[in-house]
Amino acid sequence: MDYLHQTSGFFYIYILFVKLYLGFHFITMKKLLSFLTLLLITNAIPLIAQDFLPIFGKINEDVLKNGRAYETLRDATTTIGHRLTGSENGRKAEEYAFNLLKSYGYNNVQYQEFNVEAWTRETVTVKIGAGNDFKSYPVVALAHSPVSAHVSGEIIDLGDGLEEDFLTASDKIKDKIVLANINIQSPENKGKRNLHRSEKTALAIKYGARGIILANGVKGGVLLTGTASVTGHLITIPAACVSLESGQEIRKSLAETSMLDAQIDMTNLSRPIHARNIIATLPGTSRELSKEIIIIGGHLDSWDLATGAVDNGVGSFSIIDMARVFKQLNLKTARTIRFVLFMGEEQGLLGSKHMVSELKRSGEIKDVRLMINLDMNNNTRGFNAGGSTALMPALEQIGNEIKQVDTSYANEIKNSTGLHSDHQPFMLSGIPTATSVGSLPPGAWGCYHADCDHFNLIIKEQLDNNVRYVSMVLYALANIPHLPVAAMSDTETRDFLIKNNLKTELILGKEWRWDE
Repeated sequence: MDYLHQTSGFFYIYILFVKLYLGFHFITMKKLLSFLTLLLITNAIPLIAQDFLPIFGKINEDVLKNGRAYETLRDATTTIGHRLTGSENGRKAEEYAFNLLKSYGYNNVQYQEFNVEAWTRETVTVKIGAGNDFKSYPVVALAHSPVSAHVSGEIIDLGDGLEEDFLTASDKIKDKIVLANINIQSPENKGKRNLHRSEKTALAIKYGARGIILANGVKGGVLLTGTASVTGHLITIPAACVSLESGQEIRKSLAETSMLDAQIDMTNLSRPIHARNIIATLPGTSRELSKEIIIIGGHLDSWDLATGAVDNGVGSFSIIDMARVFKQLNLKTARTIRFVLFMGEEQGLLGSKHMVSELKRSGEIKDVRLMINLDMNNNTRGFNAGGSTALMPALEQIGNEIKQVDTSYANEIKNSTGLHSDHQPFMLSGIPTATSVGSLPPGAWGCYHADCDHFNLIIKEQLDNNVRYVSMVLYALANIPHLPVAAMSDTETRDFLIKNNLKTELILGKEWRWDE
């Protein structure tokens, strides 16, 4: 059923109502249209057309029979390995994604090139003890630590390393080595908002620490890497990660001796590198709506400790297969869709920052209506409106349509947002963002950024759920007559960030551009 046909009866009723309400007085077309628009955005009018069902059915059938996300991710992790930005493996991954999209029929696939300073690890040791009795611990350097660091000092234990922990000990941190948890481990802090490892490092620098050691929260001796820089540039102190068990052992020794020293020695590389985002565009077919752009993106790059199957193979290779689905089924969309694979996310959202910069330079930023980010999104069962309340009714109605095709779809709708992934540069520029809701395979969360992030964690059915459900949502959002979100003004963006409790984190990350 055509959307206008579906709602035409309502229009006649509205017009009659207006005439009666105004006593058949003359009304201008502007007033009438304003009144009708107000009525259309209420829950009385369906936001989506019922004829999405046949398309949803075709998408569902194609992915279940022909889905390629699982196979291509397996092939990439086997033949390429890790996908570190700026490395030879990173270059191979860029070409792999580019060629795969070309093979699916996208003749307009583009590289979006950028040059940045990138960090690469070399050596690191951490020794802890007292006097002449020091023990070496398994350790991994956190990205953007200095190219050379040789520091020592007394350890100060700041527990979970929340802002209040630093404030309480602010006069005791100078010249010390901070020990803190990467995640929240203390029962008294359960339910509190954690800080990113880079924000904990920024606080350590602020209060004069010589270095920071972060203890992982995952059992089994797992070491976690990732950036310790809020800006994507080199930091002034070394940052390193030890395992959960090492952190517990260090704290046990602290309790027994009351004072321990730490020695951190590391060397790293920081050099200019060349990297490329990969973009495949599905042009919109509507004369009125084709200029409106929906971007669906996820980062292709990974850290170098493993093959990055979970972070972010599940997101990026799902997007590649969604692009395949749209071409395979010859799906037409009113709005333009851009399928994007970002590089440099792990090293400071480098690729997405560059894309936003280019969109601003070209003036296209005004045409971007929504950015959907898939970062470690797996086994989709619903959608997160990213803080945009206006988007929730459309997502819910689309989900109800999906449930008619597959009753196992939970249609779980959330409305929250955060930082530290490729949606952030878009969000800070006023672009509404969204993401899917799902769950990781068993054991996958513990391998995030770690040496166990391998393909053996991936479950095909869960990856297929990503592709088929997100494809349905994407298709619907690209075709509904009125997409209920649009770019926010600078003031609206500021208020949105404050409302979502992101101001403090953005200040710590040096990304808050508004005057205090």
